[in-house]
Amino acid sequence: MEMSIRFPGLNLVLEYVPASFTIFGMEFTIYGVLIAIGALLGMGLVVLEAGRNHQDTNKYLDLSIISLAASVIGSRLFYVIFSWGLYQGNPMGIFDLRNGGYVFYGGLLFGILAAVIFCRVVKAPFWEMADNLCLGVLLGQVIGRWGNFFNRESFGEYTSGIQAIQLPLSAVRSGEVSGTMRDNLLTIDGISYIQVQPVFLYESLWCLVILLVLLALRRRKKFQGELFMWYLGAYGAGRFFFEWLRTDKLCIPGTRIGVSLVISAVLFVIFVPSAIVQRVMVKKRDTMRRQRRERIWLEQEEAERKKKKEKEDS
Repeated sequence: MEMSIRFPGLNLVLEYVPASFTIFGMEFTIYGVLIAIGALLGMGLVVLEAGRNHQDTNKYLDLSIISLAASVIGSRLFYVIFSWGLYQGNPMGIFDLRNGGYVFYGGLLFGILAAVIFCRVVKAPFWEMADNLCLGVLLGQVIGRWGNFFNRESFGEYTSGIQAIQLPLSAVRSGEVSGTMRDNLLTIDGISYIQVQPVFLYESLWCLVILLVLLALRRRKKFQGELFMWYLGAYGAGRFFFEWLRTDKLCIPGTRIGVSLVISAVLFVIFVPSAIVQRVMVKKRDTMRRQRRERIWLEQEEAERKKKKEKEDS
């Protein structure tokens, strides 16, 4: 199989980009390694943030591990459910976790459910912990999405733009190659390439932007859970756009509607307005409290002046 990847707009050719490597006879996929690195660095960021806020770092570490385990189960379960045709004749393939086959939103749902249960059991504030946890999730997404690069997946339709990426036709799943891609096949040194949108790169950069914005916002948040709400809403907005570009969408059975497309729209519609309304309400309450304090102070000042004047008159 041809293992090169080309970026024609950047005049960059990577002659050999492996999908896996072997150590002591054991094969490791780069996809899995990057997911693991992203998860570890994400947990590290969560613990660092907890320490900065003088919170219980052990509790955050426990939460991160439990949520991570639940998210792996959820993301795999969602993929199997919506790709059942791939496993119907090979049920044992469900347990082959090395070569991808995960749905992020399944992991997000199971991770949130695990976090809610954990917080109830240990009597911890969920929304406060979610604000820190989402920063680690974002860092994991920034790194983990590059696993799709090595797997030659999560790409979009044909494009002639400067951002285009060229992948060998033999290295991608045939079901993800559209008619438009086949109509625009390129033959270079006898090898057929598709030229497509690097959607994995778009999503990685979008997650990085969200992470940087939330890191800047964390000192000025108005209520517990604000960062988490903005994360869900902003990620949903970006993912909705990226899903339109992708050709490997998982669809709701019996339809051509992408599962992630629907979930992304729901996240945006629910959490962006919620965050805005909540922030406005908190600012309004703060303003009312400040005005009340100022009024009380003025009344006290006026009372003091009256007393002083009465003493002077007497």
